[in-house]
Amino acid sequence: MLGLWMLIWGSLALRGRADTAFLHRAPDGAGHCTYSFTVASPVEAACPEAAGGVPELRAELAALAARLSRLESRERAMGGSGPGGAREPQQVAAAARLETAYGELLRAKARLEEEKGRLEREKEELGRRLESSAQEITRLRAARCPPGRDGPGRDTLRAPGKAPRWDPQPLTFQELQSERTEVPVSRLLEETALGRPGGADSGCGELVWVGEPVVFGRADSIAGKYGVWMKDPEPVPPFTRDTTWRVDAVGTEVRQLFQYEEAEQLARGYPAKVHILPRPLESTGAVVYRGGLFFQPRHSRSVARYDLRGETVTAEREIPGAGYHGQYPYAWGGYTDIDLAVDETGLWVIYSTESARGAIVLSKLDPETLEIRRTWETNIRKRGVANSFLICGTLYTVSSYSAPNATINFAYNTATGASRALSIPFENRFRYLSMLDYNPSERQLFAWDSFNMVTYPVRLSQA
Repeated sequence: MLGLWMLIWGSLALRGRADTAFLHRAPDGAGHCTYSFTVASPVEAACPEAAGGVPELRAELAALAARLSRLESRERAMGGSGPGGAREPQQVAAAARLETAYGELLRAKARLEEEKGRLEREKEELGRRLESSAQEITRLRAARCPPGRDGPGRDTLRAPGKAPRWDPQPLTFQELQSERTEVPVSRLLEETALGRPGGADSGCGELVWVGEPVVFGRADSIAGKYGVWMKDPEPVPPFTRDTTWRVDAVGTEVRQLFQYEEAEQLARGYPAKVHILPRPLESTGAVVYRGGLFFQPRHSRSVARYDLRGETVTAEREIPGAGYHGQYPYAWGGYTDIDLAVDETGLWVIYSTESARGAIVLSKLDPETLEIRRTWETNIRKRGVANSFLICGTLYTVSSYSAPNATINFAYNTATGASRALSIPFENRFRYLSMLDYNPSERQLFAWDSFNMVTYPVRLSQA
């Protein structure tokens, strides 16, 4: 288009040199459009071919053609060769891709800004909760009775040389909770009354109160949705009352027993040692007592003792008629047909039989040989309760494993052979209680609640 205008302009300019000028356009043999001018000379009547035409006009037309070629080349370089300066399809597509990528970058930036704001808000909230928890612990420490002093209103005295209780410190390894928990006297003072099992000064009484759960650790994989954790109330050297044991019970080949020397190791999830059991265990009914792990081997109605020092099974005995592998579990399932327990009086096994028609059966076991010393049959249906534990020879059951506001709903006293209904509040904070055991030296309940390892303080009545 630009070349056409230049030729028209050139033809107009040449009118000053001649009376008439004619523009001719015709295709040549190569497919190009050729323009030519015819100008009548005012002087010459003829234009001989031999003369070669007008030299000045030929030179000017050659210059004009060269300029036209340069302009067309510049036009193609600047914008395209189509009509109206249209760009090539490749250029249009590239521009569209660039525009799309730029839009994605803007949206990603906006998302990052939003995430940054959310994380900053969470950081501030955690800081406030940590500060509140630290203030509460400081207040509770100040309320503790000074060790080594006697005074009115004390329930018990600190026993000389008694191993210290597991203090849930540092706070950074607990779940940050600002909830206030009542601390019973039994947690603030060391119990000197825990003599030999069944002794006259055993400090036993009836359960009257269960406090709010305190979180000590959390499992970090699906294998830890339910499990069992415990401490030995009567440890054997080199183990102590601070040595903690844990089993993640999800899976068909559960053989790993994790050993932790102190609370920080459990909270961080770094065991001091991992024991590989010679046989896989079943359910969450295992306990540690007097240097041994007592557990139910998988697919059996037996109970076995694994010696923690020698790392071998030293005893195994079948529980006659006991249901197993889903015959008489607790309400939540988990193959919890056979549940072991420890209290002030020794080692127990909780189960059911066909002759008992699903009611809970209790047997007292010898911790060395696993021989059954005595058996009690209750009127409490095992499938109707979420879990159970023993304190001072009395069996207690929990009403629900998932209701947030459950209760301790039944008690069976082995001394009298009588059961009674209870309504002691019990909190399922994480809505999946899969293990519950009593530790007589800690005077606490140990529980596993949906990945979380927690303890509950308890209060007993005066004997």
